[in-house]
Amino acid sequence: MYKSHSLENAYECCRRITAKYSKTFYLGTLLMRPTKRRALWAIYAWCRRTDDLVDEHQANLTTLDTLAEWEERLEAIFALNPPENEADLALMDTLERCSLNIQHFRDLIAGQRMDLQQNRYETFADLYLYCYRVAGTVGLMCIDVMGVEKAGVDVSQEAITLGVANQLTNILRDVGEDARRGRIYIPLQELAQLNYTEADLFQGILDERWRQLMQWQIQRVRQFYAQAEKGISALSRDTRLSVWTSLIFYRKILDVIEDNDYDVFRYRAHVSTPQKLLALPLAWWKAQPSPEIL
Repeated sequence: MYKSHSLENAYECCRRITAKYSKTFYLGTLLMRPTKRRALWAIYAWCRRTDDLVDEHQANLTTLDTLAEWEERLEAIFALNPPENEADLALMDTLERCSLNIQHFRDLIAGQRMDLQQNRYETFADLYLYCYRVAGTVGLMCIDVMGVEKAGVDVSQEAITLGVANQLTNILRDVGEDARRGRIYIPLQELAQLNYTEADLFQGILDERWRQLMQWQIQRVRQFYAQAEKGISALSRDTRLSVWTSLIFYRKILDVIEDNDYDVFRYRAHVSTPQKLLALPLAWWKAQPSPEIL
């Protein structure tokens, strides 16, 4: 059984995980007050450890039984049973401070089950379900911590949309990496519409078919970001700058993909530090309260 450590150490463990694996998200949390940033670190650490079960070196050992055991451990955390490690302790403390819905966590595990059982998605509707489970749910978890400016305002759909947009951006950025793992996350129906085959994708064929396909994909993701923007002004004031900053940084990945002539086979789109710094004034301006909220 896990021996007690200080909450400070527990949250520091989660901070390190967040800073290592999601620099953009981590930088965004630094713009929030300490209690909220720590809660988001705890949530992210749990999500990261869940994702690692099917995406990192443990993946070859992970089975559906593994995920069932992980869900049982989740239930134990929500029941406030003794934690097994520091990350669990931080999440338990967060549960005592914030009202989190366990179903969002369960749905994320369901998304990992999808990754174990399939490596292709026939339609965008199929892909959307996957994106909702592995990323839309994270948006909902974050909203529970961030809060809204006015009681009764519901921004859950915008939170889901932002999570889905981020995941779709990841998918487009990581096409080459996923292909090397035998995975295709672009809907097969959409590949077929341009007569671009799985073999073409695995060979990294960069031609007009691929450019047109990527243009379609990017246009759709930008529409998701535009829809997500509508909910940010309703968030609590101390979180808006963080969310705007993360959204703008993430959306810029799409610009870099375009600048790379849609070559996601040989280049992983990366937003440079100067590009991020140049985006900060826009994020600050966007985060200012709208007249109707003042």
